[in-house]
Amino acid sequence: MLITLFIFSVCGDSKLTKTDENLKAAFAGESQANRKYLAFAKVAEAEGFPQIAKLFRAAAEAETIHALNHLRVMGQVKSTAENLGAAVAGETYEFESMYPQFIEDAKTEDNKKALQSFDMANKVEHVHADLYKKAITAIKTQTDLPQTDIYVCPDCGNTFDGEVPDFCPICAKPKSAFTKIA
Repeated sequence: MLITLFIFSVCGDSKLTKTDENLKAAFAGESQANRKYLAFAKVAEAEGFPQIAKLFRAAAEAETIHALNHLRVMGQVKSTAENLGAAVAGETYEFESMYPQFIEDAKTEDNKKALQSFDMANKVEHVHADLYKKAITAIKTQTDLPQTDIYVCPDCGNTFDGEVPDFCPICAKPKSAFTKIA
C-alpha cells in the first residue's frame, strides 16, 4: 500500500474518486501477490515440486499483468523521461523518509532481521536513484545509456552497471552469485 500511496502523493492527486482508490488498492494487491507467488515458487522448486513452482510463476505473471493494467489506467505510465523522474522521486522518498523511519522502528522493537532487511534496502535505494539520475542525464541529450552489463545481488538487491566488485559492498555476497540482467 505504501507504493500506491507514494505514487499518488508525489503526483499530487488530492481528490480521488472511489474508483481511483479501488485502482490504487488493486494495484497494491496485485503487485504484492506477484512477489509473494514468486517467493512461493522458489520454495516449491527447492522442495522438489517443479510443476507447483511453475503454477506459482504463472499466477505471478498474471498478477503482474493485472497490476500493470491498473497502473496504466491510473495514468502512472508516461514517457521515459517522466517515468525516470517518478523513479528518482520514489527511490529518494524511500531512502530519505520511509526506510529511516522503518529502521528506527525496528531498532526500537529490537527486530534485528527487519532492521537488516530495511538497512540493506535503504542503501540500495541510493544506488538506484543514482542510476536513474544517470539515465535522466542521458535522456536529456536524447541518448540511451552506454551499453553495459547490469548485475543484481541476489541477497540485498544492490545493482551494478558494468564491473562488479569481488564482493557486494552492502552484504558481502561474492561476485559469482550476482544475477546478470538481460
